[in-house]
Amino acid sequence: MEIDMRILDETALKYIPDRIEDANKGSYGHVLVIAGSNGMSGAAFLSSMAAYRSGAGLVRILTVSKNRTILQTLLPEAIITTYDEREAFESKDCLLSKIKQCLDWASVVVLGPGLSTEYYSKIIVEYVLSECYVPMIIDADALNIIAYDNSLTKYYTDNIIITPHIGEMSRLINIPIEDILADTQKYAKEYANKYGITVVLKSHKSVIAAKEDTFINESGTPAMAKAGSGDVLCGIIAGMFCLGIEDDLAVALGVYIHGLAGNLAGQKQGEHSIIARDILDNIGEVLNRRKRNGLI
Repeated sequence: MEIDMRILDETALKYIPDRIEDANKGSYGHVLVIAGSNGMSGAAFLSSMAAYRSGAGLVRILTVSKNRTILQTLLPEAIITTYDEREAFESKDCLLSKIKQCLDWASVVVLGPGLSTEYYSKIIVEYVLSECYVPMIIDADALNIIAYDNSLTKYYTDNIIITPHIGEMSRLINIPIEDILADTQKYAKEYANKYGITVVLKSHKSVIAAKEDTFINESGTPAMAKAGSGDVLCGIIAGMFCLGIEDDLAVALGVYIHGLAGNLAGQKQGEHSIIARDILDNIGEVLNRRKRNGLI
């Protein structure tokens, strides 16, 4: 398969708009992050903070009750909505009603970081897939749930962006990792075309198989191969949608900015020493480059 690839470079930053002078928090979108399980509050935090750092006006986290206190402490700027895992067994309608209210509020959704693959998580993933009509970035455990139950792909629509790493992609398409690594562009584009969705296949040169274009990203560093890096990416992509950037470009820019922030973190902390929070801390510096370099 011959694919026309667009290589992302720093000129792409010119598409990030200035803040509207009379903006309010409602001017920049509502991000719903459905993430985190018992012991996995960090994934929800990283995605949500990344969305805020990337320009989102308001972030709501939907997570298990056990995560409320730590997330309110880590990110008091976020709205926290919680559920008890037992609701999936004891009051499923109540759980789904709560999710529906959150979906109705959202202008972009992140689904999956740290969610777990437990029974209650499968109920959540299927319901969100069937009821979400805004841009939705699907990652991590949500992808694993879909891989375990391929019938869930019947809910795929063109508002969906999936962000698998190579292992998750291997589980989704049941093809060995080494085969995918040999031609990441081919497998990303084939899956995107098959289901009419956008695929971000994460690797040392991530491929973004979008609706109209296919991009290849060369920003980033091996130092980013750390827990939580993908959670940050989901939040950055959500933030790009909140800035009003068109779909394909919003996804591609999110991947590119994530890599640039990782490059800066690596320069400051050392190639072995960065953690996901260091990527978060450099998002703002990347966004400011467009002014310093005369791109706007």
